[in-house]
Amino acid sequence: MDLHPGTILDAATLADPTDFYAHLRQSHPVWKVPGLPVAYVASYGHVVEAIRRVEDFSNHLDALIVRDDDEPALWETGDMDAGTTTLATADPPEHTRHRNLVFPELVAQRMATIKPQVEILVDEQMTLARGKGRSVEWTSTVANPVPARVIAHVIGLPASDWPQVMGWAMNGTALLSGAHDGAGMEALAAEAAESGLYLATALIEAAAEPADDLLGVCARAVTNGELTLEEAVGTLVILLGAGGESTASLIGNAVRMLADDPGLQKRIRADRDLLQPFLEEVLRLESPFRGHFRQVKRDCELGGVALEPGTTVLLLWASANRDPAEYERPDEVVLDRQIVKNHLAFGRGIHHCVGAGLARMEASVAVSGLLDETTDFSLDPADPPTWEHSLFVRRHERLPLLVDWRST
Repeated sequence: MDLHPGTILDAATLADPTDFYAHLRQSHPVWKVPGLPVAYVASYGHVVEAIRRVEDFSNHLDALIVRDDDEPALWETGDMDAGTTTLATADPPEHTRHRNLVFPELVAQRMATIKPQVEILVDEQMTLARGKGRSVEWTSTVANPVPARVIAHVIGLPASDWPQVMGWAMNGTALLSGAHDGAGMEALAAEAAESGLYLATALIEAAAEPADDLLGVCARAVTNGELTLEEAVGTLVILLGAGGESTASLIGNAVRMLADDPGLQKRIRADRDLLQPFLEEVLRLESPFRGHFRQVKRDCELGGVALEPGTTVLLLWASANRDPAEYERPDEVVLDRQIVKNHLAFGRGIHHCVGAGLARMEASVAVSGLLDETTDFSLDPADPPTWEHSLFVRRHERLPLLVDWRST
């Protein structure tokens, strides 16, 4: 493979980065991009090492990869305060404080109270899908709306606002996509500011009578001085993007893989106990977030490569999750792996995704719902799936299905 600075932004690489990741792992597991203060980390061992070295690699989102005549360049986040140094993009001790406030709302016990509402929302979207007949575009009908409606409910936003919430969630990750030039980034940043204003208003209103939801938790934290208003807004911005984007990707990828493999679909229809290990394999093989950024804080080395302070590092979860040094048959769905959750799709360590349990539960309900309602579903050969143009997320732009519904 021809390895040059723009390879990661090539259309073919964005559509299917498997060969690019394999080349990096084999030849340049830690690769400094020529001409840029950027490095990609592709092997499982080096990614895990970087995660652990929080004194060397900061989570602060100081710079993002953008396009400049189809070559990568860096765009400094500058005045984008909300979400750039909060929760997933914060370092200890701030990260610990933010996480301790929101994590209790998203642990397993809380999932039990949320699940009935998730089932209702999935059923409503599945009814819309059934109404479309045999040809269903899964992304816009179920995979995107369900997570947006769920995260709006968990945060405590008006149910009617979910289309706006979905737009903001996708907009937030578009900033990290590498698909835009400087002008496009400025436009996306302006839209992100609108979501921040909306959430700040919601927090101020919630402070008068905080409810039992994340909005109420954050409003009380602001009142008590545990969070600034800016930190509370940033926390909710992060949760909107992560809660909407990662789960939409998982629901779409799981269904596409079943639609593309009739034998696998038949196995899981016959034995629903296989659904959970299957979803873990989906997370490993098609990691919702292909990677996350880190900033080098001081002179250091990783994999024998010298890294200078200020270098933007992209930890490639999706590459690490297919590393043959860590996994046997890394490019296959293996439903009886010994340790099914050692993948990095939700990160690891102190920055392991606080909403991982919610994402898994939503995907389980959505995929189960589709299996329950159908006798078979497959890809439409006349209308193949398309992907979002992004180096950051692995989500379908469109996923047309041919569906055989059960008789009602």
